Amino acid sequence: MEPPRGFLATVWNFICFLPYFIGLLFLGTIKGIIFCPLICLIMTIGNSSIILGLLPFHGYWTCYSIVRTKLLGPFLKVIICVFLPVVLILWVVVGIVGSIMGGILYGFLSPIFATFDAVGEGKTNVFFHCFYDGTWSTIEGSFTVIRDFKDVCFHSYISYMEELQQITPSNGKYYEIRFLYLLPALIAAVLGFIVDFPVVSLIAICKSPYMLFKGWHRLFHDLIGREGPFLETICVPFAGLAIFLWPLAVVGAVLGSMVSSIFLGAYAAVIVYQESSFWFGLCYIVASLSIYDEYSNDVLDMPEGSCFARPQYRRNQKESISNASSFSKSDSFKPRPPARIDSLTNARIDLKPLELLERLFKECCRQGEKMVSEGFLTPKDIEDAKSSKGSNVVSIGLPAYCLLLTVLRSAKANTSGILLNDNTEITATNRPKDAFFDSFLNPFLILKEQIKAENLTEEEEDYLGKLVLLCGDPARLKVSDIGSPPESERKRAELDAVARRLQGITKSVSRYPTFRRHFENLVKTLSEDLSKKNSGSSGSSNEAQSVTRSKSALPRLFSNKSFKLSTSSNKSNQESLPVIARDIEIE
Repeated sequence: MEPPRGFLATVWNFICFLPYFIGLLFLGTIKGIIFCPLICLIMTIGNSSIILGLLPFHGYWTCYSIVRTKLLGPFLKVIICVFLPVVLILWVVVGIVGSIMGGILYGFLSPIFATFDAVGEGKTNVFFHCFYDGTWSTIEGSFTVIRDFKDVCFHSYISYMEELQQITPSNGKYYEIRFLYLLPALIAAVLGFIVDFPVVSLIAICKSPYMLFKGWHRLFHDLIGREGPFLETICVPFAGLAIFLWPLAVVGAVLGSMVSSIFLGAYAAVIVYQESSFWFGLCYIVASLSIYDEYSNDVLDMPEGSCFARPQYRRNQKESISNASSFSKSDSFKPRPPARIDSLTNARIDLKPLELLERLFKECCRQGEKMVSEGFLTPKDIEDAKSSKGSNVVSIGLPAYCLLLTVLRSAKANTSGILLNDNTEITATNRPKDAFFDSFLNPFLILKEQIKAENLTEEEEDYLGKLVLLCGDPARLKVSDIGSPPESERKRAELDAVARRLQGITKSVSRYPTFRRHFENLVKTLSEDLSKKNSGSSGSSNEAQSVTRSKSALPRLFSNKSFKLSTSSNKSNQESLPVIARDIEIE
């Protein structure tokens, strides 16, 4: 949709659009008011039941994992176990209150967004969907949220605890409490709070008018010209509510800055404890003001730099420089052109983390069906995947194998980013503005360059694929034929490192809320394919048995008794005879 040109065209477009927007907003608000109490009740009861039901297990398994881990020293283990009940009580309070607030927001906003989505481009029967959309789908969505929350509280929690039990210190020394630096660290935390809280609050209050008027200017400009967030119908409620609630957003940003200043200043205790120096803690308190000032300037597209000093607060100069450069040189914090320019030039691809996860599991289904048909995925793998412990071959190995195919495809295409199976390329410049893509893209870009430098042959690619699929199950890896490894020990070690890296990335992704739900659907699909395969093979065996029986019955076809049948029976026997003869010849 092209934005209108000329003053009269923009004014007329605004006049025609405003009643349309108000009507949809009014209808969506009515549905939100009706369904908000029900959705809040469902999510509160469901999530609270999960929290309270798993509380004894969380307490026991956390203590057990802390005692088993080699990462922590004995004194630190004792202190964590002593204060663990306090953490569990806070978890119950925060979880229940968060469920109530989340239920209210989801139950009220979801019908509003669904109402605007019902009149989007390509929609049919708009009048019916304006009233129906956002009703039953919101109820279903609330149960989906509860299911994902259960998966995080159980499966993802167990994965984290198992990793805590297995992880070992990199330098061979476990973390322990150094009582000598506890008091200086506490003093530094108090000083950081005393200094950072008023100064950061003052900076946020001084910059709030700029944020208020700049945000209003952008939103009203996009509203009149139907640009930016107003260009698509589904984005209208976001942008329309943003105009009315933008002052509240500014107030929330100021309050958020004030709250974050507490943790920003308290981090001085960590600096004192890690660097074993009270002086470095004081230097961090001063530098933290500069860090916040520069970060807020980047967010508001204000001039770079800060009027506060930024002294060194780490002994390692390289680490200090890298930390400083992460704020100034990172693509996430660089000043960007206005949002309306991005909407017209389509500089950034429209891809959500959950959509990327759905694409991954579609590819897993396709590759899994192929492996089931080839017999590489066995019934034992499927049954183990259905169990509570799960199968590493299906749960971790298969997604890691699909990610490897994506990396290999990107390396062969010689692209600057990651090439998806629909030829969509994700690069450092067009990636969506999401923290997930910050942590997702960089490791795969590094892996792509490593694989490109290896210049793998087809046999080595096949070996690497099977290694990635099975390296999470050492017993299965020993008895499986994955091909001949590379003759060079260096190359073999590099391929092993790539396989472990992909397995580690996939294991981290498996802890996301929706992963378990997609994984169960994948296992169900593979189980159905395996059942079809087994039923087909059993049908073939039954056919072979019938043919074998027909061999013994073949002489009886020519007996006198057989010729006493009716004419129709004779014709059917004569027609079936060549078929049986052909089957016997094939067997």
